Amino acid sequence: MTQKDDAEAGDGVGPTEPVDFGRGPRTLTYEDYHSEIRMRYVMGVQIMIELQIKALVEKFNVSPIIVGMIEPVWLRFVASTKLLSDDWADEAINESESQVQEGVGIRAKHKAEPHNLLGKRSVMIWYQAVSKTIPLSYSLVISFLACHLAREPILSTDIIKWTLEGKLPYFAAFVEIEKQIRPPTNACPLSSSRMFRPIQAISMQKLESLAASIAQSIGLDLPPVNFYAIASRYLKQLSLPVNIILPHACRIYEWSMPHELWLSANEFRLPTRAFILSILIVSIRMLYNIHGFGKWEISESDVDDSAAEPYSKRPEQSNLDATEILVLLHSKYNELIDTSDHGKDLEKYLEYCKDVVFAGVELSFEDQEEDQIIERLWNFYHKEEICLLLIAVLSDHKPSELCSLSPSSLHKRSRDHSQSGTNKAKKPKDENVEITLDPKESHKDREIRRMKSNMEENKFCYIPPRKRVKRHDYLHYTRKKGEGAYVYAAHADYYILLRSCARVAQLDVRSMHAAVLSFERRLDWLEKNIQHSLKQMSCYEACQLCHDDNDGNSVNFKLVRFVHIFCNFVVHPLL
Repeated sequence: MTQKDDAEAGDGVGPTEPVDFGRGPRTLTYEDYHSEIRMRYVMGVQIMIELQIKALVEKFNVSPIIVGMIEPVWLRFVASTKLLSDDWADEAINESESQVQEGVGIRAKHKAEPHNLLGKRSVMIWYQAVSKTIPLSYSLVISFLACHLAREPILSTDIIKWTLEGKLPYFAAFVEIEKQIRPPTNACPLSSSRMFRPIQAISMQKLESLAASIAQSIGLDLPPVNFYAIASRYLKQLSLPVNIILPHACRIYEWSMPHELWLSANEFRLPTRAFILSILIVSIRMLYNIHGFGKWEISESDVDDSAAEPYSKRPEQSNLDATEILVLLHSKYNELIDTSDHGKDLEKYLEYCKDVVFAGVELSFEDQEEDQIIERLWNFYHKEEICLLLIAVLSDHKPSELCSLSPSSLHKRSRDHSQSGTNKAKKPKDENVEITLDPKESHKDREIRRMKSNMEENKFCYIPPRKRVKRHDYLHYTRKKGEGAYVYAAHADYYILLRSCARVAQLDVRSMHAAVLSFERRLDWLEKNIQHSLKQMSCYEACQLCHDDNDGNSVNFKLVRFVHIFCNFVVHPLL
C-alpha cells in the first residue's frame, strides 16, 4: 500500500501528506439538515425583529431604548420554547409519524434528504415545526412588547397599520433577510420567500393577547399602558381641549386604576384602548354635562350643514361648551376614518405594490425588455401623459393611433365623450318617474332622522331628550336582552361621543359601549365599597370631614371620595 493509500485509509494519526481540500462534496448528515433549518429560521426572525425596531426608531420616533430591550426579551423567549434542545429534531419526526396520514412516495430529487417512516421530507417537517413554534407574526408581537416596556404610546392598531402599509418590515422583509443570511444552502433547500414571507397579517386583538402571553412565558412583569400619552393622542385626534379633559381623566385613572389597562393573554377581552377611551368618555360627560339633555338636538335647530365647520378650525378650543363639542364631533365623524397612505395616491399605490406586494419578483426577460417597458410607463405617469392615453382609450382610438394624436385633440375628444356620457346619464329610464321631497321636513328633523338611522344600523335605539328632569347627576345607560339579542338605548349626545371614540379606536360601537358600561360599574363599586369600609372604622364618628361629605348629595364620579382616602390614611390615625 502506498503512502497515499495509507493517508486515505486513515491510521488514527491523520494524513502524512497534503491532500486536496474539498476533493468531493461532503455528504450532509441528519444533524446538518435540522441544525441548518433551525438556525436559519431563528436568525431570519431575529433579523426581521431588528428591521422592525430600526423602522420604529427611525420612522416613528420611538425611543432608541427599545434597541437594548429587544435582545433579552427575544433570547429569553427562544430559550422558553425549548427549540434549541438536543432532542427537538427527533421529537418533531416522531410527532409527524404519529399523525394519521397516508404514506407518500419519495421523489428522486429529494432522495438524498432524510425522510420519516411515511416518506415525508424531514426538511419540511422541521420547517413546519419551527415555524409553528415561532410564527413570523411573533416578530410583530415582540416589537410591540418592546414598545410597551419602554412606555411608548404605540398601540396594536399602529403596528398593524404600519405593517399593512409596508412601513414596518414584515411582508417584504424576506428580501433583506436573504441579503444578510445569504441564499438557501443544500442543508436548507427552502427559499427565503417561502420561509420568511407571511401569508397574512395578525389581528389587532391577537397582537395584544400574544404580547401578554409571551411576557408570561418568560416571567416578565408588564407595566400598564401609558395612559397619559395615549389619552393625549386620542384627544388630539378628536380635536378636543386636551388641557381641560386630560388632567381630569388622569385623576380618574389614578384613582380607579382599572386592571383592563394591563395587557391580558385573554384574546376575547376588550383591548386596552377601549378602556382608555372609556375614561375619556366618562370625563367628557362629567365636565360638559352630557347626560341626555338634548344639547345636540337644540343645536340642529339653529345650524345648517356648513355651520359646524368653524368649530373644527378654532385655534383655541378650551372654552368649548357641550353643544359645540357635540357639533364638532358630529361634523368630524367621517374625517376620523384612518385610511392608508398608499390608498390616497396612485403613485404611492404603485410604489407599495412594487416594494411590498411584488417584492422580490424578478424580471421575466433577460434582455431587460420588461424593465424598459416599466421605465417607459413610469415616465408616462410622471409627465401626466398616461392620463391622456387613458382618455384616448375612452375615445375609442386604436393603440396604433395614440402616438399620432396631439394632447389638444385628446382633450377635445375626451370632453366630447364625457359630455355625451353625461347627456346619456341625464336621460331618465322612465319619464313618468318624479322624485319628490318633503318641503315640510326641517333641517333638525332631517338630521335626527339620519341619526336614528345610523343608530339602528349599529343596533342602538334612539331616546328623545330628557324632559321634566328631576336629577341632574350622572346618567347611567343599560342594555337589555330582548328576542335573543341585546338592545342598546341611548341619547343622541352620548351616541355622538361614543361613536367618535369608537372610530378613532377602530372598534365596533357596541364594543365601545360595553367598555364604558364596565368602567362605570367599576367606579360605582369603588364608591360604594370605600364608603362602606370607612363606616366600619372606629374613628369614623370622630371625623368631621367624613360627615361633612356624607351629609351632602354627592354626584357620582366627582372624585369626592378622595376626601375619604385622605381621612383614612392621614386624619383617622391621628384621632
